[in-house]
Amino acid sequence: MEISARLVKQLRDRTGAGMMDCKRALVEMDGDIEAATKYLRKKGLMDAAKKSSRIAADGLISIAILADKKSAAIVEINSETDFVARNEKFQDIVSKIATVALGNDLINSILSAKYPNSEKTIKEEIDLLISLIGENITLRRAKRISVKNGIISSYIHNIITPAMGKIGVLVALEAEGDFCATKAEEFGKRIAMHIAAANPTYLCPKCVPQDIIDKEKEIVLSQAKELGKPENIAEKMAEGRIAKFIEESTLIEQIFVMDGKTKIKDVLEAFNKENGFNIKIASFSKFVLGEGIAKTETNFAEEVQSFMR
Repeated sequence: MEISARLVKQLRDRTGAGMMDCKRALVEMDGDIEAATKYLRKKGLMDAAKKSSRIAADGLISIAILADKKSAAIVEINSETDFVARNEKFQDIVSKIATVALGNDLINSILSAKYPNSEKTIKEEIDLLISLIGENITLRRAKRISVKNGIISSYIHNIITPAMGKIGVLVALEAEGDFCATKAEEFGKRIAMHIAAANPTYLCPKCVPQDIIDKEKEIVLSQAKELGKPENIAEKMAEGRIAKFIEESTLIEQIFVMDGKTKIKDVLEAFNKENGFNIKIASFSKFVLGEGIAKTETNFAEEVQSFMR
């Protein structure tokens, strides 16, 4: 049967699929738009399943913050290339997923949640986008943080579009008593920028798990033994290495990158003293795009051919 352009447009508006895919679906389903919609959705799921094994290490980090700035969420959505990260539809999905993560940061819960202003789930929307764009897309991780009496600051590095980029940091500042939200938020942003640059693993020395400290000590003692150092010297070497490890890996013990001489804990103390506040850094979260994902190396010709398959 002949399929009108109006009917193709109607199906395209409903599903977001390509024009030729819409026409093909309508031809297959004899012009039945409901059946064609189901056909495209099933096709999208099959295409998504085929692409799910491909490595997705690019994409975007996105941050969503509630209006009162007492709760925030950070998510990492991966794609195979940076081209997709600059796609407006991809960015829209990333933004909406970050908003959903404000209520729940468990991956399975987010994927099964309703996509905003839609009857489909977030996973169904992702699968549909995979079928349209032709790349694997994954929701890799999400983290939500909140404060009771305080404020959450954020920082995005390598911004692609507002609240999205390649590195994202959230900093939760908890306050006792009154404080100026504007000053606290600006201070928190400076700390977030420091975190993006200095990459701390833990908040404070007490936050470092004992097994991590034990492993560091074991490494140093083993090295000292190989060098033939006496036991008492080896112990001192281990103490020094652990102290350095804690200074380098815990936020409040790190040297503030903006002045290169003051520890973060002293920067915080000076800020409180200057403003008459009693604020502490309660927590932080940092996501680096593609961190820990093994990327495959392809040349440009192979990359172009992969899009044509």
